[in-house]
Amino acid sequence: MFNLFRENTKIAFGSIKSQLLRTILTVMIIGLGIWALVGILAAVAVLESTVTGNFASMGTNTFSISRYDFSEQIGRNRNTAKVNPVISYPQAREFQEKYSFPTSTVSLSFVAASGAEVKHEAEKTDPEITILGADEYFIPNSGLETTKGRNFNNFDVDNNNYVCVVGSDFEKGLLKDVNPINQTISIRGARFKVIGVLKEQGSTFGNRQDLRVIIPIQLARSLFTAPNIDYEIKVMVGNRDMFDSAVDEAIITMRRVRGLNPVEKDNFGIARSDELIESLLSQTQTLGIAAWVIGIITVFGSSIALMNIMLVSVTERTREIGVRKSLGARRGTIAMQFFTETLIISFMGGLLGLILGLLTGFLVSVLMGATFPIPWVAIFAAMATTIIVTIFSGSYPAVKASRLDPVEALRYE
Repeated sequence: MFNLFRENTKIAFGSIKSQLLRTILTVMIIGLGIWALVGILAAVAVLESTVTGNFASMGTNTFSISRYDFSEQIGRNRNTAKVNPVISYPQAREFQEKYSFPTSTVSLSFVAASGAEVKHEAEKTDPEITILGADEYFIPNSGLETTKGRNFNNFDVDNNNYVCVVGSDFEKGLLKDVNPINQTISIRGARFKVIGVLKEQGSTFGNRQDLRVIIPIQLARSLFTAPNIDYEIKVMVGNRDMFDSAVDEAIITMRRVRGLNPVEKDNFGIARSDELIESLLSQTQTLGIAAWVIGIITVFGSSIALMNIMLVSVTERTREIGVRKSLGARRGTIAMQFFTETLIISFMGGLLGLILGLLTGFLVSVLMGATFPIPWVAIFAAMATTIIVTIFSGSYPAVKASRLDPVEALRYE
């Protein structure tokens, strides 16, 4: 059996070499279909890994209260969209004081500046740094970690200490040649001592998370004054089983803070980490379905092209088939010969498409600054598609070749 397969393989490669251009075009057509399928599936795997990685540290027991419920605002006309009042500092503080759900911690924060310039000695950054004012609970409630130094404590916040926690990009830029801890940086003339460096976060929807400086909230309020500052409230619940109750209690508390009567709708938004993850993953699943649809359509076309090539090959080699049959070759041997040739062409196209698809996924991960997980689903999809193309495209030409009458085949010109 092995000798027969080896002989068929040699014959197949000989036929492929004799029709090299036709084979290359067929391989490219198959490779294009596999590339479309594997490329999108690999990109989806990167997106899923990024989404779950960004929110895994937050867990599924955090939620935030902000000015808008963005899930309701999406798709609305600006003229009909509801305009909610900002969450002011007095309201945020009142919520923090009144909300006393067991095992929960509440953090307050706001964006003090979104295009600030930071200086260290004689060097300075581009005006692209985000300055956040936050309390000591903001970093753990946001799923952030410090790789060096520490977070704020109660003493830092209550006493308005000029300390800060910086993003990981500062180690690559402004503070790259020194130990960042205890270094002094200047923001709008105010000097801050660096007490911590955050773990690298990468970019989220175009927002560079590692180019930010976090300073104590009261200090930020005194240094960065602006009308209608919008504050964000983040809550972490220690007991996952009590999470739904904690959200309900937060809604009731915030309605009281806002002074809403029972018939009025909420004029604020609740963003739950678990619902956000599910929403984002559902979008990636839609992309996965699109990948399968595109891949199936393209592979179907390439299968027809490959079958047509093999039928042409059978016609061109009719006399060769007649000679082999007259020398004693059985129908199964002839069928296996052409099926082996189809398998080799399909394998070459599948390998080309798989390599291009994985490179596409890797390129997406590089552009997103994310890790590249091995997309096993995409790899198995490529293997399965190659097998399906081989069976679909090779069966009929192989059977047709095996059923040729040797006498008529020998007379074929």
